[in-house]
Amino acid sequence: MLAGFLLSLREGLEAALVIGMVLSVLGRLQRKDATPLVWGGLVLAVLLSAAVAVSLAWVGTKFDGMGEMIFEGSAMLLAAAVLTWLILWVHRSASNPRAALEAKTRQALGQNAGWGVFALAFLTVFREGVELSLFLLAVEQASSPLQTLTGALAGLAAAGLLGWLLFTSTRRMNMRGFFGVTNVLLIVFAAGMVALGVHEFIEAGLIPALVDPLWNISGFLNDQSQAGLLLKALVGYNAAPSLSEVLAYLLYLSGIAASLFVFKQRADTPASMAGN
Repeated sequence: MLAGFLLSLREGLEAALVIGMVLSVLGRLQRKDATPLVWGGLVLAVLLSAAVAVSLAWVGTKFDGMGEMIFEGSAMLLAAAVLTWLILWVHRSASNPRAALEAKTRQALGQNAGWGVFALAFLTVFREGVELSLFLLAVEQASSPLQTLTGALAGLAAAGLLGWLLFTSTRRMNMRGFFGVTNVLLIVFAAGMVALGVHEFIEAGLIPALVDPLWNISGFLNDQSQAGLLLKALVGYNAAPSLSEVLAYLLYLSGIAASLFVFKQRADTPASMAGN
């Protein structure tokens, strides 16, 4: 439930911030006539995203045996790949996303009698919705469908409320800090999905386990207990992992840490050159 909540809060808040900023720009430009187009794009994107989520869940029920293991493993690795792209994109994104979005909104207003803002709202929310559908499909493999759905709905509700408060309150939330903290949580979550995906491929006989198990602490914390299942959904916990799973987990963490370090060095280089 907690993993679904975190992912839904993150994706939902990003969509809410974009919609809120677009509406704010329209208000400043005195183009509130285009507001219904923004809401129309939002509603259509939500409906289609829900259809994508239901379709993915339905497809997952059509597999069993080895096919089910391969499907679940593929879903987890694909979700981890998309999540990694999202983390790196946020890390490399412009330092002033509000200004970039305002420029996009102004440009969209001039397209097809304002229908460009419909497309902007639709594509933004639909992209977040498809990403969330894929993430929740992966989470569901390590949790129950009811817990995943409950966490997702709670996260979306919290994102909507938080987005509304941000644009109606005089106080401003430190969004850089928020996304920085959630980025760390999502990195650990993605590493867990990689390990769980590798585990499914090992079960299907597609990847060698190397050493299985590498250790077994089931007597201390069983991965089928309530606490174990929670950790499994959040960080890919396995009480008796194979060497391949552990290597995949560590390689992912070291790889993304190295990528973030390189991006930071590249971003700091122009600043240091400018100082000279």
